[in-house]
Amino acid sequence: MSTYELHTLDNGLRVLLAPMPQATSVTCMIMLAAGSRYETRETNGIAHFAEHMFFKGTERRPTARDIGTEVDGIGGEFNAFTGKEYTGYYVKCAAEFRNTALDVLVDMLRNSKFADEEIEREKGVIVEEMNMYYDTPRDFIGGVYDQLLYGDQPLGWDIIGRKETVRGAKRDTFLGYTGRWYKPERMVVGLGGNVGGDAVAKVEELLGDLDAADTGEPPPAELPNGDGPRLKIHHKQSDQAHLCLGVPSYPLKHPDRYSLQLLATVLGTGMSSRLFTEVRERRGLAYYVFATNYSYTDAGSLYSQAGVDINRAGEAVETIVRELRRIADEPVESKELEKSRNLAKGRFLLQLESPQGMIMFGLRREVLEGETIDPQELLEGLDAVTAEDIQRVAQDVIGGNGLNLALIGPFEDAEKFEQLL
Repeated sequence: MSTYELHTLDNGLRVLLAPMPQATSVTCMIMLAAGSRYETRETNGIAHFAEHMFFKGTERRPTARDIGTEVDGIGGEFNAFTGKEYTGYYVKCAAEFRNTALDVLVDMLRNSKFADEEIEREKGVIVEEMNMYYDTPRDFIGGVYDQLLYGDQPLGWDIIGRKETVRGAKRDTFLGYTGRWYKPERMVVGLGGNVGGDAVAKVEELLGDLDAADTGEPPPAELPNGDGPRLKIHHKQSDQAHLCLGVPSYPLKHPDRYSLQLLATVLGTGMSSRLFTEVRERRGLAYYVFATNYSYTDAGSLYSQAGVDINRAGEAVETIVRELRRIADEPVESKELEKSRNLAKGRFLLQLESPQGMIMFGLRREVLEGETIDPQELLEGLDAVTAEDIQRVAQDVIGGNGLNLALIGPFEDAEKFEQLL
């Protein structure tokens, strides 16, 4: 029996169910294949800004307080998130209130007023969110790295946007963006947990009359030239340096996706990983250090991130570079591979314990890749990876590309870091 059930309405909108009959709660989520990479330079930040505005009131629920009161009244939690390739809105609540949760979500997405006074008020909120982001190097370093890797295109821009584009947003800006991309073909409604027997009929009632429309696609990513090392320093007076060091990797549907995942796990997942052991435990260079791979539909990057002692930043870069080279040069020993395989599988299974985690996994696959796999397929993919696979992929993505280093800190001399790369 499959973990997921997929239904498609006549207008192209999909409904994904992850039944967990033992659960007493349900997560109702609407996810769209639309995020900040769907913006233009003039509208950068509008996807995230729109996410805020959907909570500000509809005709039936005129204010943010009215929406909040209704969700609080069913004991629910609700929130939203914006990524570069997808946006999601959700309510978690007791299963008996699932229809109310769906009604609130759909009302917000279909009938939000985008009132001028609310837009102007929220601009101040967004700008303060930006200030918090820029003042938090652990968060902002990812944006600096994306700028270095992808340059002046949507994948290289911050999701939160720029102050001038946010301050310039008007009601028509929101309506233009949502009117273009918030269409049935890009929309998947997901329910995880105790989903009930009439979920598809309820979604049909609420969204079945949406007109189908062909939205087209955003421009493809212009992939970086991976030949030589590249460096970007964001100068900031601080007591700690933050860095991202990595290479271009593979897009989401690449056949070596599971080998790449285990490569990142060996390098930098968990307190026994190579980078945690070398950078933190043996050398005391950082409080936090990890490695991960992040893939988009047509691009990706394998990178390490760390917050390090300013006076020893060069040693930290040198240590991370050495570990990247080592995993390309030497096969992973069988004991380390099995430990990393179990870690990757265990973290995934822990994610699936909750209705929200279960439906998030299915929705991301369905929205970004157009198919939802059974979790068992992912586990089997990880089981099939060999030490030879990891080394082959490491040689391809690490050995075949120049290193990219993004730094935040009070650094004036770029040359010493360039030499380390």
